[in-house]
Formats: sequence, structure tokens, C-alpha cells
Amino acid sequence: MKGFDQKFKDFPDYILTTTREIWEKRGLMSRMQEYYHPDVIIRTPRGIGFGVQAVADLAMESLVAFPDRSMMSEDLVWSGSPQIGMLGSQRLLSTASHRGTGSYGPASGTRIQFREIADRYAKANRICDEWRVTDSGAILQALALDPQEWARSQLPLASEPFHTALDEVGPYTGGGNSNQWGEAFATILDQIMQGELSVIPEQYDEACQMNYPGGRDVHGWTEADTFWLGLRAAFPSAQFEIHHKIGMEETLMPPRAAVRWSLSGRHDGWGAFGKPTGAEVHVMGISHAEFGPWGLRREWTLYDEAAIWLQIVSKSG
Repeated sequence: MKGFDQKFKDFPDYILTTTREIWEKRGLMSRMQEYYHPDVIIRTPRGIGFGVQAVADLAMESLVAFPDRSMMSEDLVWSGSPQIGMLGSQRLLSTASHRGTGSYGPASGTRIQFREIADRYAKANRICDEWRVTDSGAILQALALDPQEWARSQLPLASEPFHTALDEVGPYTGGGNSNQWGEAFATILDQIMQGELSVIPEQYDEACQMNYPGGRDVHGWTEADTFWLGLRAAFPSAQFEIHHKIGMEETLMPPRAAVRWSLSGRHDGWGAFGKPTGAEVHVMGISHAEFGPWGLRREWTLYDEAAIWLQIVSKSG
């Protein structure tokens, strides 16, 4: 790959290697300084950070609470070229023990499992832009913490959650690619958010498998309908926007897609987040999908439940 270290055979190898060297081998500063641009912008639902130190701080915060965290890459959906840069949407499954006292309370020793999806843009051997969503709901549930009460306890120390007005334009301004599978998945999500839930039995495989926030592993049309309706009903007047979409086809793999999206508006409906409060909320979401002969067969959708509750409790009293 032109501009990248010759030890990487392709872009997936680059992303997998950097993840392993930074996390598994604990190269929190030396390797980050090698693989992250000094002016990298990292966006999570809980805020925006600038520079390698911001990325390292996020890693160290996680490792303080979960020092034995192991990150397994389930998939990488990507687009671009070495000349213009490449963006990969990496889905990770983490296992860890809650061995350290931190934002999730005193160490409990509890074993947890949760997913994370990170969109990373890299050029010339450096990651320059990143969007990362962690399934905090799965962590809170495993530790038997009520999300709303946890969010309230964090308010004195919480930074400003991410929203579009807070964003900064980074080096990556692309929207992905025009592959049919990315276009198809983006269209499905847009129809769902417009209230056309009939698209689920029309476009999803009857035996579809979904992984949703809170570590939920569910199957079938009813579960997909319940999840998406619960989210939309909580923010019925919010604006849904698709920011990035990738589709790809590879040998030995089903057609896949990755879509980064947001929902911005008031918490003015009964749904996945309880009694309406009128709070202004921005939901950062990333979804992956696999397609088969009978439609969308697998879906992974993540948003940061803790970040949403932080916005609700901070703005509704």
C-alpha cells in the first residue's frame, strides 16, 4: 500500500495490527504516536477529543476499570485507496473483568462482554479521524447498574456529550462508496426512521439475527421492529441523518454494509428511554449488516446508552 509501512499486506491487516499493538501489547503512547496523526480528531458519543493524548486517555480510562480487556475483531468493512486514504468500520467484541475502580464504580471482579464499532480514516500510515461507539448498556447491565441513576451520578464530572455543533471538520470529508449493499442498508434504515416499519418483513430474512445495545442478541422480525420502534418513538420529532455508508463484497464473505448515522432532537416520546423529558439529545449510531439470499440476515447496531442518559438527566433535571 503506497504511503503505508511495507509490513502491512493490505488495509485490514493495518487496522488489525494497530489494534493488537495498541491494546493487546499495551502500546498506549509509543504505538499510538506511531499510528495516530498528532492532530487526530476522535469523536465518541460522550465528547470530542484532539490529538494522540486524547486517544490515549480514552484507552487508559477503559483499562483502569478493565485491565485484562481483550479485543477481538469480528469484521472490518472498508472503502477508499492508499492515494486518497481509507476508512474502515471495525466491529470489535471485548471481554474483560471489572478489576479496577473507575467510572463504573468500585471493582467487582465481574466478567463482562461488550461490542464496540470504530470508524477510522487512515492515510500515509496514520489514523487521522475516528468515530467510536461503545455498547455501554451491555457494561452497565453486566455490572447491575441502572443507566439513569448511573448517568445522574456522573453529571459533576461528565464532559459535554458529542453533538453536531461541537464537531470539527477533519481531513476525512467523504461519504463512503456507492456500492449497492451500502446503498441498500442505508435505504432500509432511512425507511425505518421515516416510520415505514413494513420494510423489516420486506427486506429482513425471516430468521434474521440482530445484536442491539445492552448486549441483546435477538432473532426475527418482531425483535427488529421492537428495537427500532422503541428508539424512534423516544425521539419522534428528531432528525435522522446518514453520515457515512460503505458496501462491499469479498471472497468467502456475504455482502456486507456499514452505516454511520445520527438522530438529533427532543426526547418527547415514550419509548426506549422512558417518560418523555423534552431534553435535547444527539444519538450517534453505527450499524453493520450482512445480506443473504432472503434479505438482510444479520445486523449489529450500537449506540451509547450511557451517553444518551447523560444528556437526558443533565437537561431535564
